[in-house]
Amino acid sequence: MVFWSKFIVSSSGQMGMKSLHRNLLQGVCLWSLLAVQVSSCPDSCSLCSGPENDQCEECRDGWTLHNKICVDIDECGTQLGNCPPNSYCFNTEGSFECRGCDVACVGCLGSGPARCRKCASGYRLTGSKCLDIDECSDRVLACHGLDEICTNTEGSFRCDCAEGFIRMDSVCVKKQLPHFEEKGLFEDIQDDEVEILKQMFFGVVLCALATLAAKGDLVYTSVFMGALAAMAGYWLSDRGDRLLNSFVKGH
Repeated sequence: MVFWSKFIVSSSGQMGMKSLHRNLLQGVCLWSLLAVQVSSCPDSCSLCSGPENDQCEECRDGWTLHNKICVDIDECGTQLGNCPPNSYCFNTEGSFECRGCDVACVGCLGSGPARCRKCASGYRLTGSKCLDIDECSDRVLACHGLDEICTNTEGSFRCDCAEGFIRMDSVCVKKQLPHFEEKGLFEDIQDDEVEILKQMFFGVVLCALATLAAKGDLVYTSVFMGALAAMAGYWLSDRGDRLLNSFVKGH
């Protein structure tokens, strides 16, 4: 009897261990199957019975289940896509974006100047688009100053001073040419010019002596006057412009 009892206990213990192992194996297999199913679900599904799009059980955020297919929710067609002023809703896969309106718009329904709710300042509705106003051609006196030039810009314009004018205190005034002080005839005389003057002086003296020796002869007088004029012209050749300018300004 004792032996039989031990046999029954031993047999039941082994059967229990086998049952436990079998249950653990089934659990592992089931978990692996579920993991494979979840990992192979379409991107829009959070839970599925297979890898196909029509095998979804639950959908991710931004999607809704329809006939076991996860369909993207168009937030821009609902109150979900609430964007700040001067921007518009742009639907994306599973979500949405708020994008800025065109510069020509004040509020818009989409991208570009043709989707404006209202035209911005400096733009007007032309056909179906808000286009830039050319103030320089539309307004006769866009720039009030007589020495100003109108330049059209995107949505506005600017007034530039004409060539030769600069802006001072909001007014275009004529540029002042730099003032150069005129130098005197002998202020910047050079050493080589001093030597020339010496030669001129001795030449004049010689001519004068020759004229006196000839006792007023017209031939020698002409030679004297010609030599004097030639030497004076040689020295003043590079100063002619300065003398002329000084004479004109003086009068």
